[in-house]
This record gives sequence, structure tokens and C-alpha cells, in this order.
Amino acid sequence: MPDLLRKDEFRMVCDIIHDPDFLCQKSTEATEADLTIAEDLLDTLKANWDHCPFLAANMIGKRKRMIAFCNGPLFVVMLNPEIIGHTGEYESEEECPSLEGKRKRKRYSSIVVTWQDTEMKQRTGTLDGFAAQLVQHAIDHCNGILV
Repeated sequence: MPDLLRKDEFRMVCDIIHDPDFLCQKSTEATEADLTIAEDLLDTLKANWDHCPFLAANMIGKRKRMIAFCNGPLFVVMLNPEIIGHTGEYESEEECPSLEGKRKRKRYSSIVVTWQDTEMKQRTGTLDGFAAQLVQHAIDHCNGILV
């Protein structure tokens, strides 16, 4: 899925869901048939990136294991992400675009993640710092964990 849109061009921007009953449900595996959700997720993130550095698909009303996040100047989409390794445990205090207030969470400063890209190819990579924290938060959403 090539990203040929300017920052101010969007195909489909969705509302961000604030219903904790919906958000606490586990997401199901994303498939190739769900790639339009990935486009909507990316468009919604780009439209809100100034105050929302990540989204999980359930945050736009779709219970699929799919996340998008800002990693420096890049927007990244991950389907079926799983953390397979981690180091550097610490406690963070996080806000969520879907919920009010701050919550304390155990996080890791470095994580190894496996996922599928939007061409359904399996990928593995290491994320550190803020990108690692964003992905951990987004994967919690996929698992029905309210943060």
C-alpha cells in the first residue's frame, strides 16, 4: 500500500471511539480482506497526529489486530503485531486518545515485535524509547486492555 497522500489529504477519517465496553473487547486477527481498515486507520492517524501519535483499529470501531503509529517522520501500520522480546522495564504514566485521565503501566524501553505489513509479509523489528511505548500501548488495545 504505497503512501502517496500529502499530510493534508485523506481518503477516510473515522471518529475515535471512547466507549470502554467496546474498547475492552479483544480484537480478532487481521487478514488481507481488512486492508481497507488499515487505510482508514492511517488516514485517521494522519488527521489527528498532532495530539494522537498512535491508534489501534478498535479505537476507530474495528475489532481487528491492527495498529498505526508515528515513528519520527514515518507513519507505520502493523497487522497482527506481537511482542516477542523486551528489555528495560520501567513504569510510565500514560494518556490515551480514547479515554480520559492518566494511568500507570509497566513498559519496556526496548521491544522486539513481529507483525505483517500491508502486503501481508511477515516482519520483525526492534523499537526503542517512545516508539516502543506507543506500540506497547496500541497492542494493549488489541488485547482489550484499557490504558
